[in-house]
Order: sequence, then structure tokens, then C-alpha cells
Amino acid sequence: MSRKALFRKRSRPSQPRAVPAAFDEAAALYQSGRFTEALALAEAAAPSSPQSAQLFNLAAISAIRLGRRDLAEKYWRTVIQVQPGDAGTHYNLGILLSELKRLNESEAVYRQAIALQPEYVEAHNNLGILLSELKRFEEAEAAYCQAIAIQPGYAEAQLNLGLLLLKLGRLEEAWPLYEARYHPKNKARVTSPPLLPFPQWQGEPLVGKSILVYPEQGFGDEIQFARYLPLLKARGASRVTLACRPPLWSLLQSIVGADKVVAFSEDLFMEASDFWVFPLSLPLRFHTTLDTIPAALPYLAADPELVEHWRPWLPPSAFRVGLAWKGADWHNNDANRSLPGLSALAPLWSVPEVGFVSLQKGQGEEEALCPPENQPLLNLGAEIRDFADTAAIISQLELVICVDTAIAHLAGALGKPCWVLLPAIGTDWRWLQERADSPWYPGVLRLFRQEQAEDGWGSTVARVAAALGELREGAGRGARFLRLPQS
Repeated sequence: MSRKALFRKRSRPSQPRAVPAAFDEAAALYQSGRFTEALALAEAAAPSSPQSAQLFNLAAISAIRLGRRDLAEKYWRTVIQVQPGDAGTHYNLGILLSELKRLNESEAVYRQAIALQPEYVEAHNNLGILLSELKRFEEAEAAYCQAIAIQPGYAEAQLNLGLLLLKLGRLEEAWPLYEARYHPKNKARVTSPPLLPFPQWQGEPLVGKSILVYPEQGFGDEIQFARYLPLLKARGASRVTLACRPPLWSLLQSIVGADKVVAFSEDLFMEASDFWVFPLSLPLRFHTTLDTIPAALPYLAADPELVEHWRPWLPPSAFRVGLAWKGADWHNNDANRSLPGLSALAPLWSVPEVGFVSLQKGQGEEEALCPPENQPLLNLGAEIRDFADTAAIISQLELVICVDTAIAHLAGALGKPCWVLLPAIGTDWRWLQERADSPWYPGVLRLFRQEQAEDGWGSTVARVAAALGELREGAGRGARFLRLPQS
């Protein structure tokens, strides 16, 4: 049904609609999730209404819910024409333009919002995010600091400033700010403190004490920061219990420093401990800098029985390379970090005498069922039960090539050479800036950075393919195949 027809059905031509009633009805439709009807009603009522700005704004947010960003931009620009002094509309338009990757336009709109309302903390914070993406880091830092100065304790800006400083390698300054990721006033938080009858560890002496490491964020985070468990034991902890998500439980049995590894579930009864701690808070408590990252590799090992189980599945003699081209779709930057599909890796197929193995599990797994023509790709996804299986497979490969997902951390923790494709937008803090290596996984991870998001992944994958060709040629001559560029 067209919007025009929908509106006619709801209107009464013989009795003009009262202006307040039009807005109230459209707002009620929006609140009830009937966005198409709300948009149609707001569009039709706005041109002749004294409440046109409100109605056009309602039309814009309805259009956003319907995925119609073009309409949302049109109507927010109309609101600005009607009410040029409305800082909130400039802010909304700035968000939209940023999502559309029109970053220079977004910056101008954010700055106009701030000019209209100098203490608009959300606008300062979002401007900081934008400037960080534009790699104008000093300006980004200033924007975050201004937001915090206006509203001390503003958790979102504290977290974003912490993420920026982490990205810049200023770890000691960053870790305290990074604690804002679970602050109760952080509207964007994805981590919440557990309700446990014992306190969070703040760095108190651990001699003779027990401590629970409580899981947070993604699988890759749990793998990356499991390296800190031996440091807890070195502090004298009598018992270190590691709680992890079930797919990691078998893998993490091999971690040094854990007296007990338990598979976490919401109804799991946690054994009483003296303290609990988040894994991503451990760098703060151990005052980690770039020079003191606990980076002895490997710190995880594949189960020998699983290695033998998987051995017959793998190509017997080929130069074996594992591939993972997509991460989990719930990740807030997945649209940028994941490849559009397996076909994006097509340049790799030209490298001779390579046996490719799909490590894809979940999103993208179905693509491995129909690999490119004339390109054998061993699809193991349906047979992989958990990360212990994946570790057993990776341990028998020469190389892993993947996007920024848990596979990269698993390969690194196993000490297995891994090449990681990083997006130009939303690059995670742990990969720092401009480096082709990682201090978290020295000697084994090589980073291939996308140069321009708008150019797609073509040039990045071409560089990977060229490097793979050189690597394969060197392996054929018996040379050591991994030689990382120096940062």
C-alpha cells in the first residue's frame, strides 16, 4: 500500500485534522512501531502545520527506522530551514552524515550544533569520534576533554578518550579511562559488573587470596587477556578461577595460571572468592605499557588428541592456509571489519600450490559450501564444535589469513603466523596506528591495513596475495617463511 493511500485511509477529507492531533497521532504510531504509517502521516501534515518542525523531525526519525536515510536527511535539513537555531537537529544530521561516511559534512554540522549550544556534551563527544576517524588525533582528544570539562564524569567521553589513547599507545593514561566501559551511567556500555557477594579487585595484595576472572566482551578479548593469569599467580593468589563462555572452555584448559576454568552461564553458581576482576581491567592493575605487555608466545596450546583427530581432514602435503573473512554480525563495526564475501579474496586463488582451509563458523559459513570455480576450499565449519577444534586445525596450518575477529587472537596465542586485514574505519584500539606488527603478538601477527574505506578491499587483498606469493616461493626454496616488517 502506498503512503498516499495509507494517509487517505486515516484522514477525514470533510473535516481538516487539528494540528496538535496530527502530531500526537503520528507520535503514537511511531511509539507503537508503525513507522511507515507515522512517516506518511507526518509527511502529509507537516507542510501546512505550525508544528511542521516537529512533524518533519518525526518523519525523519521514522525514515531512519525504515532504513530511508535519504528521506531522513531531507527532512532534517527541512527542520534546519524552519528552525535554524535547533542544535539537536544539527546533531542528528551529523550522526546521519557520519554513518553515510560523509565525514567532512558531518564535522561542519557538529560544529554548528556546538556553536548554537556550546555546552552540548554529546556533540563534543561525537565530534571527537569523527576527528579520530579522520586521524586528527590532537583535535579529537581536545573534543573529548572539552566534553568532560563541561560534564565531569561523562562516561561516554571518558571511554572514547581512553580508546583514543590506547590506539595511540599511551596505555598508562588510557587504562583508568577505559574502566568507563562498564560505568552505570555509560548509555552505550556492553559490559555490566556481576552481582557477586565479594568485591571487585582494585589491586589489593593477593597473597593467600582467591580471585575470579569474570568474562566480558567478545571471544577474542577473552583469549587476548587470558595471558594475565600467570601474573595473578605471581602476585601470590592462592586460587585463580577463570570463567569463560562455553565455546572457549575446552581451549582454555591449557592456560597457565588458572587453577580452575569454568564455563559461564547466567545461572552458574560462582564459587566464593575473595575478589573478582574483568580480564580487560588486568592491564590497569598491572600498569601495562607498550614495553611491559606480557607477550611470551605461545600461551595456549592445541589438545594433542584433537590435533590427531583433525589431521586426516587436512590437505596432506599442500602449503595450508586458513581463511576467515567475516566476524560476528552483532559487532558494532562488523559492516567495516568483515569482507563483503568470500569472493573478495579472489586474488589469493592465483597463488599456486596453496591448500585453503575455511575456518569460517557462523556468519559466512554457507559461502564455503560453494567455493569459487576451480578453487578447492576445504570447508570444515560444520564439523567445528568449539575453539579447541579450531586451535587443533590452526596448529597444523602454515598460515592464517583473517579479518579482525577472534581467529586472529587464537592464532596469535598459539604462536601461529597470522595475517590480519584491518578496516580503515573503526580500526580497533589494540592494533594501534600505522604499525604492520602487534606488540600483543610479536613475531607472528602481520597487519594489512585498508587504505581508504571507499576504495573497498581490492588493493588490500592484492597486497596480501602478493605477500602470499612471495611467502610460498620462499617456502618452496626452504626459506623461513615469516618475516615481519619492522615498525
